[in-house]
Amino acid sequence: MTLLETTTPEPQRPSTPPRTARKGWFGQLLLRLHFYAGIFIGPFILVAAVSGALYAITPQIEQAVYTKELHAPVADSYLPLADQVETANTYMGGGDALVAVRPAPNPGDTTRVMYADENLGASETRAIFVDPATAEIRGDLTVYGTSGALPMRTWIDQLHRNLQLGEPGRLYSELAASWLGVIALAGLGLWILRIKRTKRKKDLIRPNIKATGYRRLASWHGSLGIWVLLGAFFLSATGITWSAYGGANVSELRTALNWSTPSVATDLSAAEDSPGDEHAHHHGAATAPTGESVNPAAFDTMLSIAQESNVNTGLVEIKPPAAEGKAWVVQEIQRSYPTEVDATSMNGQTLEVVDRVDFKDFSLAAKLSRWGIDIHMGSMFGLPNQILLFLIASAIATMVVLGYVMWWKRRPTKNPTRRMGKTPARGGLTRAPWWGILLVLFAAATVGSFLPLMGVSLAVFLVIDVILGWVQRAKT
Repeated sequence: MTLLETTTPEPQRPSTPPRTARKGWFGQLLLRLHFYAGIFIGPFILVAAVSGALYAITPQIEQAVYTKELHAPVADSYLPLADQVETANTYMGGGDALVAVRPAPNPGDTTRVMYADENLGASETRAIFVDPATAEIRGDLTVYGTSGALPMRTWIDQLHRNLQLGEPGRLYSELAASWLGVIALAGLGLWILRIKRTKRKKDLIRPNIKATGYRRLASWHGSLGIWVLLGAFFLSATGITWSAYGGANVSELRTALNWSTPSVATDLSAAEDSPGDEHAHHHGAATAPTGESVNPAAFDTMLSIAQESNVNTGLVEIKPPAAEGKAWVVQEIQRSYPTEVDATSMNGQTLEVVDRVDFKDFSLAAKLSRWGIDIHMGSMFGLPNQILLFLIASAIATMVVLGYVMWWKRRPTKNPTRRMGKTPARGGLTRAPWWGILLVLFAAATVGSFLPLMGVSLAVFLVIDVILGWVQRAKT
């Protein structure tokens, strides 16, 4: 027997098999994306949903809380706007510039005479509420934007928008709005995959109240998600338009496609249309003070001229010239259906109409933008829309809570060191075909460039996932 025959050969390291694509990679990838986004972005979406649900019902609460300021006894006759403005000016005692007047829209309502105040924030004015029949001062409050939100509704609005943290806080709402649609889309993909292979399809359409434990939670989570899917997409898309970075990209896209909302020209030297901002009532532009007194009688005159032009609703705002060389503006501010946002600008010296803008002449894209924002805020269609928004927001908040409870339920109870459930298995993308990898990378790059904050957070998720993978391999 030779040495070669008696020597035991060294074991050979098995060669790595060639990488092959396998079915199920896409579902695995969706599950992991849905899980990570839900865990890290869930708190932001929860706060946005709860505060949004509260905001949806604030108009009715506002009417009850501020009934003295908003309402006055119905009378047989009413004073001219000049007398009401004179009374408000006397109450103010001078010093603050008068920037707008909102005549009482209906019998039993008060007139708002609005002044600039350097101590107030952007889009905020000091409003004096005047009884249009007696010129009695009914209240003195800070109001916000074109919506005319009073302090309580403004506080909830700012909580929803920036967590009461000012401009830096807007990052929270942008994260929530950007990821809500992505999480909903991933959830839809998982719902389709699951309903194809489950025998109890009805449990994914309506909650199974007879089930227990994790199965019951999953039934509620999945069925609620499919019913509020369109609402979640809508709130995500319209919410992005208010965001700092993604919203800027939306504005640039609309400008490039000529979808901007027209606004009435106020420059007396060159009355040309300029792109408008239908979000001004919610986050932006405040009227600059004139710096000089305004003749109270001019408000009656300008309103009369505008009514002869294109203003035909009671909900209007009359703005004196913002600066020298600017025109008066009378703007309809009715956001409920039918939308009334016609506007007229007039030369205060010649009393000639400088420009007019009619909503019926808006492009379809501009109309859809206006309607989308008004539906998001609950002003379109009134109470039915508010109830629907409240239900959708409440359902989204419920789904976030259910997601965390499901994660808790999946924890290994026999291992006290594990506090939460396992994350979905990684490796979905490595099992994908080449075209699948390219498609996923292209989609991530495209969405991430249009929604930068979501792109950055997605990169953070990937870094965290890689680090967790290294730690797990080191332990095993």
